[in-house]
This record gives sequence, C-alpha cells and structure tokens, in this order.
Amino acid sequence: MLTETATTIDRTDNRSGAIRVYGARVHNLCNIDVEIPHNQFTVITGVSGSGKSSLAFDTLFAEGQRRYLDSLSTYTRQFLNQLERPDVDLIEGLPPTISIDQRSSSASQRSTLATITEIYDYLRLLYARCGLAHCPNCGDAVSQQSAEAIVGHITGLDDRRKVMILSPLVQGRKGQHREMFERICKNGFVRARVDGEIVDASSPPEIAKGKNHDIDVVIDRIVVKEGIESRLRESVDLALKHGNGKCFVSWEQDGEWLDRLYSTKFACAACEVSFPDLEPRTFSFNSPYGACPKCSGLGHLADEKDASIVFESCPECSGARLSPFARSVRVGDVAIHDLTAKTVEESLAFVRSIEATLDSPETADNEALPEEQRLAAKGIIPDIRSRLEYLDRVGVGYLSLNRSAATLSGGEFQRARLASCLGSGLIGVCYVLDEPTIGLHPKDTGRMLSALQGLRDAGNTVIVVEHDCDLMREADYLIDLGPGAGNEGGSIVAYGTIPEIINNPASVTGRYLNNTDREAGSQKRTVDPERTLQIAGANLHNLENVSVQIPLGVMTAVTGVSGSGKTSLISQTLVPVLKTLLSKKADQANEAMRRVSLESLVGHEQLERLIEIDQSAIGRTSRSNAATYSGIWDEVRKAFAKTREARIRGYNARRFSFNSADGRCAHCKGQGDQRIEMRFLPDLYVECPECRGARFNRATLAVRYRSRSVADVLRMRIDEAAQFFESFPKLSRILDTFCDVGLGYLTLGQSALTLSGGEAQRIKLATELSKSNTANTLFVLDEPTTGLHAADVARLIDLLQKLVNQGNSVLVIEHNTDLIAAADWEIELGPEGGTGGGEVISKDL
Repeated sequence: MLTETATTIDRTDNRSGAIRVYGARVHNLCNIDVEIPHNQFTVITGVSGSGKSSLAFDTLFAEGQRRYLDSLSTYTRQFLNQLERPDVDLIEGLPPTISIDQRSSSASQRSTLATITEIYDYLRLLYARCGLAHCPNCGDAVSQQSAEAIVGHITGLDDRRKVMILSPLVQGRKGQHREMFERICKNGFVRARVDGEIVDASSPPEIAKGKNHDIDVVIDRIVVKEGIESRLRESVDLALKHGNGKCFVSWEQDGEWLDRLYSTKFACAACEVSFPDLEPRTFSFNSPYGACPKCSGLGHLADEKDASIVFESCPECSGARLSPFARSVRVGDVAIHDLTAKTVEESLAFVRSIEATLDSPETADNEALPEEQRLAAKGIIPDIRSRLEYLDRVGVGYLSLNRSAATLSGGEFQRARLASCLGSGLIGVCYVLDEPTIGLHPKDTGRMLSALQGLRDAGNTVIVVEHDCDLMREADYLIDLGPGAGNEGGSIVAYGTIPEIINNPASVTGRYLNNTDREAGSQKRTVDPERTLQIAGANLHNLENVSVQIPLGVMTAVTGVSGSGKTSLISQTLVPVLKTLLSKKADQANEAMRRVSLESLVGHEQLERLIEIDQSAIGRTSRSNAATYSGIWDEVRKAFAKTREARIRGYNARRFSFNSADGRCAHCKGQGDQRIEMRFLPDLYVECPECRGARFNRATLAVRYRSRSVADVLRMRIDEAAQFFESFPKLSRILDTFCDVGLGYLTLGQSALTLSGGEAQRIKLATELSKSNTANTLFVLDEPTTGLHAADVARLIDLLQKLVNQGNSVLVIEHNTDLIAAADWEIELGPEGGTGGGEVISKDL
C-alpha cells in the first residue's frame, strides 16, 4: 500500500520532464507507480531487501538496456539475444541508461585503473606522437638511418654471403591480402615472403583470413662481393620506397636466414639496430607489438599448469608489462610505465608540469618536449589531465594508475567508472549508481557529492541507491522504499524533497535524517592496557613505520580517509602475520613479517582464533549460495533424506545435492539456468527450459517435506525458512542468526554471483556467529555496514556488542559514524590518502 505522501501517478497526465514508471512488479515491488524528475539527483533508499535495486537496476536500467538493443539495426540484432522486458506496465521518459555498479570481480587481470578509465589510451597516443625513443641496449636516442648507411652495413658482411633485400608490405594484419600479391606482380616482382616462407607472387598460397600475417616483397637477391655497391644502392632505395621507409636485409648464416629491420626513421647508430615506428600499439601490453615477450604483458609469471598461481614480478620487465623498446620511449624524461606506476595525484602533477610548458616557448623547461612534439601534445594532454582530475575528484587520487582493476574494492572500482563517465562529456543520460559512498570517509563524501552534482549539472539524470545520510540530505528528491524487507517491502513509503521525507511519520529514513531514531553511544568498556596486540614497525605500502596497540576484549574501530593505510595495516599486515602465529608455525613467523615489512607483533598468545570477515564472494559459480556456504543446505538435505518417500526410494542426503548427477537436472546440470553469450554485452542467463529453474530432476522433486520439494525450499526467503524448520535446532539456530544480521529477505538458493559485497560479508558473519565456542576470538571486519540502512546498522551493532560480551575482540575498519560511536576504542590513520597518509594521528576516543 502506498502512503498518503507517496501518491500514485495520474496516468492521464502526459507531462514531460520526468521518468514515469507505472505498475512495476519486478521481484518484490508491489505494482508501484513512481515519478523521477529529469536532470535531477534522486536517491532511492530503504532497509535492506526493500526493493531499491529492483527499481533502480532491474527495472529502470534493464529497460534502458533493452530499448538500446531494440534501437540497433536488424543486422546487428541477429547476433544478440532479445532481453526480457521487466515486469512493468509502462515506463515513459526514460533516457539512455548507464549503470555504474561495484562489480570489479569480472575485471581481467590485464585491466588496470588506467585502462578502465581510458587514460591509458590517451597516454599511448601521447607517447606515440610525442615520445623520444632510446635504444634499449645502450640508452642513446634513436636516430634515422640513411640508405648509404644501410648499404654500408650490407657490404660489411662476409664475402660470398647470400643476401636478400625485402620490403615489408603487411605486418601482423588479418586477411588473405590477395590485392597485395596483385600489387607485387604489377610492380614487376616475382617473389614474396609470407610468414617466413618464400613463395611465387603470381600463385600465392591460400592463407587463413582470420589470422595475422606478415608479407614482404623480395626486391633483390645478391651475393656480397666487391663492386656491388651501385646495385645495392638501387635495391635499397627501391626497398625503402615500397616499404615506406623500411626494409629487411636477410642473410644466410649456418643454414638459417637471419633478418634485420632497417628504417630511415628509427635506428640506433651505435648498436646498428633499427626499431619500428612509434604507434599506440607499441605501448599496449595487450598487443604482441608492445607486450613483454617473457610475461606476455601480465607483468608477472604464472605457473604453466595453473595460470591462477602467480609468482614474482617478471624478471624481464620487472612488472612493467611492456617490451624493452616501449620501455625506452620517454616524454619529459619519463617512460610510460614509470608514469603509470605513479599515483593519480603524482601523475596529475607531472601532466600539469608538461602542460604548463606547451604555451610558453621561452620557458627553459620546454627542453622536456621539443617544438614539434609540444604542438602534438596540445591536443592530447588536456584530455589526460581532465580524466586524472576527475579521478582525484572522486577520491581515488591515492591509487596508482597501474593498479590492477581486479584488486580494486567495489567502491574504488565504481568511483573509477564514475570518473570515466565524468570525462566522457555525455549529456541527456540516466546514470544509475549503487552506493557510491562505500569505502569513503565522511571527509571524502563531499567530493563524491560534488562529482554526482557535476553529472547532474551537465544535463543528466542521476539515480543513486544509497544509505549515507549526509549524501541523502543533499539529494534533490528521495524515494523511500519499504516498510520492511522482501515480501514486507516493495512499496513506496515516502517520496519527495528532503524536508517532506523528514516530516513524514511513516518514513524510518526520515527519522534518521532528523536524528530522532539515533541512539546515544553505549557505555564504553574500559581498556585493559595489559591485554593488547602490539604492532611495531609496520611499513607496508604507504605505512610510515607505524607502531600501535590494539586493545583486546573490546570493539575497536580503525578509521581514516580513503587510502590512509587502514587495509594495509589491518588486512594486509596484521591478519596474515597473526594467522601464521596462531597456526603454531613459529618457524614461519619471521618470514611472514618480512613479506609484509613488519618488525614485530606481540600479544598474540592471548588469542585462540582469528576470523577475518571480508567482502569477497562466497563462491565463484551459480551453484554457490548462502545455504551451501553456511551449511544450511547440508541440514536441509538430511531432513529430506529422512522423509518416508526418500527412504522408500532409497535416496540418501546426496540425492538432494545439485552437484549430484543422480538428483540434479541433466539439462542444466543443476545450475537452474543457461548462459547465453551476448557478444557486445555481458553474458545473459536464462531459465533452464527443462527444469524451469528447479535445478533437480522430476524424481528428486517428487520427494516432499511438509508438502514442499527441495526446489520450493531453495525459493524460500531465509526468514520464511526459519519458521518452516523451527523444529530442527541446528538449522533453526543458523537461520535465526541470518535474520539477526539483516539477511532474512534473501532466498536460500540465491546465487552467490548476485550478492553484493556487503551481503557476502554478512553471510560470513552469520555463519561464524551461529557456531558455538567462539570465545577468545579476534573478529576482523572490513566495512560491515556496507549496503545497510541506518536501521540495519543498529541491529549489526547489537550483534557485534554481543560478540564482545561473549569474551571476544572485534576489530572493524569502518567509516560509518554510528558504528564508530559504538566502539570502545578508535585508531585513526591519515592525515591524507596515499603518500600523505600512513601515520597514526589518533588512537583514542
């Protein structure tokens, strides 16, 4: 039911200027009507599971994506599968939609911060047009070679040496290139070299159209001896003419033909080595022309049998990913791999210094870029600078440009994509974002807000799913969904401006915005100075010889601006060393500390266990879900195996696993869906036509417990399952704990691939909380409030306090002010991010 302040839209009103949604029923949405103004900043909020993502992503963005595909030509659409229309009566006034979510897990290990923001594309262009090449062998600047020098090199070979002079016509291009052979014959030549083989140009072999090929025309074949200089000069001139300033000289040695490329453009006079022209692909580690030949552009070596096992940095390129020649090209005396190794802030300072010289020919600094290169840079540098400024603006200035995209947190990945959108200059677009303030200190939230307002002010509609009260207060409009989660949500509780939301008595969000529902901080526990973990000399990443004591038996919050060193200190220094010490592998402790640049860790003997609860996925396949991860499904399978029908049929618990060939659907192999490759878009998953998403075969589904099949149980919400299995003590305890952490709205069978980082973390937390004997344990959590409404945060705080009351210690990396206020001790790192951070600036409340 809609409240009085969230009236439905008049369906006879055809005014423009807004996105108008009629009858949305996706997931738990209750046939809602809503209006979202164009070119405004709108926040969709509500408790976890209230339907926020269902409205923003599964309705608005999904329909925008579907309409985009429908707008493509018939020819293009034949390669794509038709997207299903969201369950909604009508959507009017919907602009093209762009989703900026937090999914970094799908990023390739080749992707970096620079590549996903397109900065690297501009850098490659800059270095190709303005770079000064140096010889990788001697370091001298590369110079042009003349025809006379090439002839001199050939005559310097041993007498009677067989030599071929060739012109490169095709280098690493796909196709059959029939026209190239016709051109060779037309110009009076009879031989060509195709992928290293000499062929008759008048009857060339059939070559694969889809593979890269090299084709050279044989200009002359000659034997080195006295008196051939004139002929050589003519042949070399002709080869350079047909090869666009380049030619190959091939000579026979010990039964093999060796090649050397000569160029009138790039060559090292000292080493007598020629280099290819500078092109953008020269600096691409995804291209064989630019990638390091040792590591193929990965920057590290992997196990030959298992590519997921990564060893140290590549010994050839030291992690730079690029070929020796690409690493030798410099702009302003800085190579491209050295530039991308800098942080965004450092790179921005360098680019600005280059840009400052472009319009000042009299400045001495102009020696960094010669005149002709300076002119070319004028069209490239501003684009690089603006994109770097946007990255700094959204709060990731502390990240290096070569940082692997797969290692970015969900919030960092989303902010990087947001910066890319800001740099694109698009207008008239509807941007849909998922909690952009995740991972941001309140100090950084203002910069994020400025970026979102910049998108709006450029002429775009900005829709944000968000819980941060500071950001919500700055929104133009707010949609509050609820009142509860799952079946109890999906309705519009309130809609309007912030004052209207605050004055709406039905809105829980309004009460928190007005600070009326916030509880005063609980009574602080007394810290025992004798019960502490003592970290001494932590120097990982940007940590500056940090020494700090972490009290035990209390809840400690580690805070600080983005990039200040929180994760480096706790997750990457304390946790791995403490794991080693608690595993009784004392002989490995020193090595563990050496790897993370830590001098010492004292006080671990006061703990029995360490449990780290992060936001990484709980599984990598659609078979993984909350039920399988937590052990719920093991208990459910046992319950079904004990039924009379199962005993008659001879079914044991394994029969009810969708990993068992006997019980699962043979068509989808227990997945419940099938993957469809979308080519231009992310892969699409559609329901299995055989089992219709049930995952199991008919014989297995015939077994019932209280009139429900295993497929019915998988479709249950967790809070519904808690009541259904209340007579099973172990199962009931786990399910109740899931409800306590605010996950009652999830279904038991919801794929792990669809869970947010915050949901995955709370599943891990609930799984640990449901276990017995957790006393004297240190729980380490990284931003557990991610994705939680203020009302849900209050419930989480109660659970964490319960853990401490049971004799445990809780260490939380957090920005949420409510949770920080509830902590007994605070350690703040800073004062800034990146190189400006890494220090303990406060260690008390």
